[in-house]
Amino acid sequence: MLAVHHIGSTAVPGLIPRPVIDLLAVVDSLRWLDEQRRALEALGYEWRGEHGIAGRRYCGLRGPARQSIAHLHCYELLSPHIARHLAFRDYLRAHADRRAAYAEAKLHAWEASRGDKAAYAAAKADWIADAEGQALEWFSELCQSPLE
Repeated sequence: MLAVHHIGSTAVPGLIPRPVIDLLAVVDSLRWLDEQRRALEALGYEWRGEHGIAGRRYCGLRGPARQSIAHLHCYELLSPHIARHLAFRDYLRAHADRRAAYAEAKLHAWEASRGDKAAYAAAKADWIADAEGQALEWFSELCQSPLE
């Protein structure tokens, strides 16, 4: 494991998050991570494999009452998903107007979904896809700016 980043709504001050911590782990090899599956499960993580995203390994951690308390998203170094997650988080941290718009989109999605997690994710997917594009563009420009 090379790095672990705090992502998701709990990583963005000012957003009302679900009470679940999202973590992004960067590994040098998914094969190595696959070999660590039993060790992660021994720590209480539920291994879900790619869980809908090629090149990812996803695990969930539940608390004593079986409520979700952490999501672990694992990617190999240089996966484009790493930049996508980090750019989105940092973009929302840096842009109060977009953070407020996302908070509103999340609220509307939650109300529309009536607590159904899949419906909630689907209801905010278009907003996130649009914002991720803006975030990646912003992040790219930020990385190309000369240091002063």
